[in-house]
Formats: sequence, structure tokens, C-alpha cells
Amino acid sequence: MSLAQRIDLGLSGMGASLPAQARERMADHLRLVEKWNRVHNLTAVRETEQMVVLHVLDSLSVLPHLGAAKTVLDVGSGPGFPGIPLAIARPDLEFTLLDSSHKKCSFLEQAKTELRLANATIACERVEAWKPALRFDLLVSRAFAELSDFVAQAGHLVAPGGRMLAMKGVYPFDEIARMPASHRVAQVLELRVPTLEAKRHLVFLEAA
Repeated sequence: MSLAQRIDLGLSGMGASLPAQARERMADHLRLVEKWNRVHNLTAVRETEQMVVLHVLDSLSVLPHLGAAKTVLDVGSGPGFPGIPLAIARPDLEFTLLDSSHKKCSFLEQAKTELRLANATIACERVEAWKPALRFDLLVSRAFAELSDFVAQAGHLVAPGGRMLAMKGVYPFDEIARMPASHRVAQVLELRVPTLEAKRHLVFLEAA
């Protein structure tokens, strides 16, 4: 079974579908990650078949929860998860992939070029120090930091009325308890990723 077919099968299990061209581009992204990984150690996951579930499908589980956002910031994008699969799936939205590692940003620039991602911008900056001209409707982080740190470091990047989405494993009771008064947890949803045994939750954060 090809990578694109594995992605398609996983999407079906999530009750979703994407055009064949989008699935092929996601597969091309994984092949590029695998190629760079041999030298640059972008991710601990080595096999592209494993990356389908652990990276691509995990990233796409957020797809139904982007709301009315037009601009999305992927904080701590690493090799482009969840930003690149989401950008491929939603070419109508503008995505910015933020990472402080020059090695990972070099990869992201290469991926943007090879995958022809016209709706993606790469920002090689430290999140807490970055001051872009415009703020974002939606911030997404995947294994970036504890909730309180996510808010403290990236909260200034959210446009008025915007939201922050934190992708987590098990329900983060302790992290929620340590949330600063400046923000509140609006919602916590359990995400389902086919064939992934581990728990996944999505935490919606808003300014208090």
C-alpha cells in the first residue's frame, strides 16, 4: 500500500476525505522528511509508514476545528506538523510555520518549494520575541510546551477574538490547573486518530 493510500485509509477512518493530489503531496512531504532525517534528525520517527499515523493523521485530526480562521500560526512547527498537512488540506487559508531552529526552518523552506505551498510562510524566530506586523486568528501547537508556557510565550501573537489550540496526549488536568488568570480553557475535545492507541486531546484556549 502506498503512503497516499495509507493516508486515504486513515482519513476514511476519521470520516474525512481529501483530493488525490492533496494526499500525494502529503506523501511527498513524508518522503522529504525521511530523506532529511538521515542527516538532520528532524523527528524521532524513522519510518514513513509510522509517520502517516503519528504525524500526518495526528495533524489532520485538527482539521474540523479550525473554525472561521483565515490566518493560522503553527508554533514550533519542527518538520512541518501540523502546519504542512493542514496547509495542503486547506489551500484557502494562510499558514505561517514558526520554529527557532535554523536546521528545521531550512527544511521547511525546502518543503515549501518542493510541495509548491503558496499558502505557507516560514518564520525562523523565537516565539516569545517575535513581533510580526499582523497577529493571527488561530495558533496551533503540537507538543510545543505546557499550556501555561504556550500562553506566556505565544499569547501576544493572537489577534483580538482569536484562539489558541494546544494538541495534547492524555487529558492535561495538571496543566489546566496551572493556567494563568490571563487565559481560560474554553473546551477540551478528545481526538480520534485511527490505529493510534495513545490518547489525544485538543485544548481550546481564549483570553480571559
